[in-house]
Amino acid sequence: MRVSDGTRTRGRLDHNQELYQLSYAHRAGLNLSAPAYPISDDTDMSFALADQAPAFTLRDTEGAEHTLPADPAPSATVVVVTCNHCPYVVAWNPRLRAVAEDYAPRGVRFLAVNANDATRYPADSPEAMARFVADQSWPIPYLYDESQDVARALDAHVTPHVFVLDGEHRLRYRGAPDGDHRDESQGAKWLRDALDAVLAGATPEPEDTQARGCSVKWRS
Repeated sequence: MRVSDGTRTRGRLDHNQELYQLSYAHRAGLNLSAPAYPISDDTDMSFALADQAPAFTLRDTEGAEHTLPADPAPSATVVVVTCNHCPYVVAWNPRLRAVAEDYAPRGVRFLAVNANDATRYPADSPEAMARFVADQSWPIPYLYDESQDVARALDAHVTPHVFVLDGEHRLRYRGAPDGDHRDESQGAKWLRDALDAVLAGATPEPEDTQARGCSVKWRS
């Protein structure tokens, strides 16, 4: 069962699973030293902190619909704009998985959204998404944003791009999971700190960090 239901037993990626995830980057001809695409500090963001999250309904890899906002609202919601093949995603995925498994029992909802253009990047196709979820027993619902409308409404620029919403579905944190995709010891600290603050009714610190990763693959 998905961690968004709060019933999945905690588990870590074993060695074979880690190798499988890394193979996505290998098959795409990428590597973990690939250049990142940070968001400039002066980028005009239409989805601002404290704003109500955009409403959407998307299907996951099993065909189930997931709607935001949820009713009843969870205590917090994490939306990650992500994909299959980006090496930054591959590096951060074990940490994101661990956060989901730690915080779902505390009432936090997790959603992953892939908006990449599958025509140009078949490694991010719905079929590839379904294989990834099945092979990894991936605990986070993985949604396909074919129109790219949701990613645009969220002002997502890179993969992964993390958004934390409070119990009123207002944006309280956005950015990267932590400060360095290459340093496993960071453990998605910024995301964990943001969730701890939101669950305690406080303001995350930091609440806005520089997202780094591969650019979202928009349709031309």
